[in-house]
Amino acid sequence: MNSVAVLFLAAILAGFALINLPPVSFLADLHSFFFIVGGLVIIVFSFVIIYMALKALFHKSWH
Repeated sequence: MNSVAVLFLAAILAGFALINLPPVSFLADLHSFFFIVGGLVIIVFSFVIIYMALKALFHKSWH
């Protein structure tokens, strides 16, 4: 598997971690910011992985 794709999967997991971050006392004001950033990270890196897969499909570089 491509190491860049693994890095992008890790970024998607980090986005899910930001969305599920519990609002503790010193981070309570930033909870909505973390939610928005986490959602954007998930969307952007998901599209990047889909783009890489389609590019590999059409260029037939499946190894």
